[in-house]
Amino acid sequence: MSGILVQSDSTGSTVAASDVTHTGSELLTVRCERRPPQLWNSWLEKWRYDGFHLRTEWADVFSASLHHQPWFLWVERSGVIQGVLPLMYISGPLFGKFLVSQPYLNSGGILADSPEAERLLLQRAVALADALDVKHLELRHERFIKNDLLNATSTEKVHMRLVLPGTVDELWNGLKSKLRSQIRKPLNDTELQVHFGHLDRLDEFYAIFCRNMRDLGTPPFSRSLFKCMLKEFGQNAEICSVTYQGRPVASGFLLHGPGVTLIPSASALREYNHTSSNMLMYWHVLKRSVERGQTAFDFGRSTRESGTWKFKQQWGAEEIPAIWQYYSRRGTVSDARPSGGKYDRIIRIWQKLPVWLTQLIGPSIVRGIP
Repeated sequence: MSGILVQSDSTGSTVAASDVTHTGSELLTVRCERRPPQLWNSWLEKWRYDGFHLRTEWADVFSASLHHQPWFLWVERSGVIQGVLPLMYISGPLFGKFLVSQPYLNSGGILADSPEAERLLLQRAVALADALDVKHLELRHERFIKNDLLNATSTEKVHMRLVLPGTVDELWNGLKSKLRSQIRKPLNDTELQVHFGHLDRLDEFYAIFCRNMRDLGTPPFSRSLFKCMLKEFGQNAEICSVTYQGRPVASGFLLHGPGVTLIPSASALREYNHTSSNMLMYWHVLKRSVERGQTAFDFGRSTRESGTWKFKQQWGAEEIPAIWQYYSRRGTVSDARPSGGKYDRIIRIWQKLPVWLTQLIGPSIVRGIP
């Protein structure tokens, strides 16, 4: 037996609020609210790194910096959480409306204690997608969920993660001799200096980031996205920068999750490639992770056999499946993706724009890309 309650959101759209289902003598309730329950983050702690991607801080970051609308779905039994699914409602003039878990991050989706809780969360997410009339519901899983409601899947990329040893010496000795030689060159260059910081390093990080995004033909995220992450995650977020003759030439943004450090953005100025500043930066962020007692380093997603995939593989990173699943309602799930040559002409034009202009107009564009 089940029953459905509905409520209206701030725009007047009718959306599912809760669903009640009986499983034998047990009662499961799935809720859909704009704010999370008090114990949301506490429940996620048992999921370690998987749970880190679903914490409420991300909703605060995305709503403040990207103006996305958060929705929190959870299943409870007698007031005790049994599963969660955070969703961000993305709406833009160019690409339309989407529900995503989680935008900007490589992982997200459903975490649940049972298949029944998982099923209820997916059903409620689909109902919300219908009510908000989005193009797609996108769940960034690392495992396959079998359910007929999910009608499209993307597995074209993989996560690249490195298991970290207990000491820096073990880290160094575990690298191949060719890679150690590539690192020794910048290590011995006295004109290169490595700095770790927080908000004090944000401007130099963002300047390099925007240069790199322009060169790639991609609109940059706003500076406020990174500022919000630094504020929300405190000492678990930091920036590593490399300077050459006093000028910042490479910079990476680090987040230290439970047991795993990830680097959501890292860039280097191409005209300084001869200094190997990028190699020096990655050595130091890996070293930093080991020193903090982390057990793994997440290099992010890459397409197999691509240049970035090979770069990550040389450090010893191994593939972890990235299984993005969809409830697709209109069009194709690649509509807003730059793959397949659809946006090649626009990319070429963007690469010719001055960086200051891409900083001005880019954030308003990229915030609407799921």
